[in-house]
Amino acid sequence: MENKPYRSLNEYYREIFGRKTAKISLDGGFTCPNRDGTRGTRGCLFCSSGGSGDFAENAALSITQQIERGKAQTAEKWKDPAYVAYFQAFTNTYAPVAELRRKYEEALACPGVEGISIATRADCLPEDVLDLLAELNGKTKLWVELGLQTADEESARRIRRGYPLSVFEQAVYALAERNIPVVVHVILGLPGETRETVLRTIDCVNRLPIEGIKLQLLHVLSDSDLAEIYKAGTYTPLTKEEYIALVGDCIAHLREDIVIHRLTGDGDKNTLLAPLWSLRKRDVLNTLHKYLKDNQIRQGIKYKSF
Repeated sequence: MENKPYRSLNEYYREIFGRKTAKISLDGGFTCPNRDGTRGTRGCLFCSSGGSGDFAENAALSITQQIERGKAQTAEKWKDPAYVAYFQAFTNTYAPVAELRRKYEEALACPGVEGISIATRADCLPEDVLDLLAELNGKTKLWVELGLQTADEESARRIRRGYPLSVFEQAVYALAERNIPVVVHVILGLPGETRETVLRTIDCVNRLPIEGIKLQLLHVLSDSDLAEIYKAGTYTPLTKEEYIALVGDCIAHLREDIVIHRLTGDGDKNTLLAPLWSLRKRDVLNTLHKYLKDNQIRQGIKYKSF
């Protein structure tokens, strides 16, 4: 058992699958309403040309081939892990249901794949897609990952998210009604946001029937519109010390039952402009764990029910 002051993903996976679990990042060849002209053409302010799937496998490969490549990489580290197929790049419910079904079922048919995680937007969950997800949820372990990023409406407009908070909340409840676990993505360090802004987002998440959260440091990637703001000197990324303290605040205020799927993020060293300290992920996590211990922080210690 882990001895961490928060509900970790590794421990959670062991409870479900009984062993080490690896997520294989996939590119299903989808696009996004923020890219195809439905909501916009330039994506969210921070989004790379890879649609947040910079570490996903090559979309030119079949889903089966991508999974086999992912398994080959993890085989060097772990013996006989469980696998979760993670549809990561762009918006993975943004296609006709027949196409979605084919790709999801192809992933689940691969040996060793015992679950599926689908990253998408809250405004891309029509009824027929919800019905498909509910069907899959009855056959396997399913998670739907929704990109909230922030609960602040002004900040959401600034990053070009493309939908109001009410749409996100409706999507969470629609999934919860079908007993589909929801993992929420929150970005720390967005332009114009303060500690108080972030904690209001955590309060919003606490009120909702969600199972997991990802806390993601904002990366400035060279192929994103955020890069231009950064180069112009009008955006300053968080320092390592600021980020550690902010993550500590989030953990302290987060509901105890929520699984923390991520505490930082990986930036592609070939496109990451800032903050460069984030490339040393092990150092960041070690520093965070020391900070939590030194300040006696544990998940939920400052949580207030509503």
